Amino acid sequence: MAANYIGMGNTIQYANTGTAKTSGQVLVVGQLVTICETDIAATTGVGTVFIEGEFEVPANSAATWAVGAKLVWDVSATEFVASNTPATGDNTGGVVATTAKLASATTARVKLLPGSGVTT
Repeated sequence: MAANYIGMGNTIQYANTGTAKTSGQVLVVGQLVTICETDIAATTGVGTVFIEGEFEVPANSAATWAVGAKLVWDVSATEFVASNTPATGDNTGGVVATTAKLASATTARVKLLPGSGVTT
């Protein structure tokens, strides 16, 4: 193994300066869409967040999309949408749909795409 090997690179440590975060919560960190591995305490908590993998996440119940659609994390609604005019804090392109989503479904499966997202 290379002397400079650190790890798999599918997680990072997140130092929380805001409200408490819960395991499975979507969290935008810089340009990355991440998923909290465990609960992270408010203001001074540090925890692991995933930057790679496939997850089931909150989705807009009225939205529909096909496999492969690039989605937008709507930070104010705390759900993924097919598209919108991004507001401050929204992330576009940070995930791709891994299953089709029908209207009325409130969750969707996505693959995190580190390095592909843009946070407004």
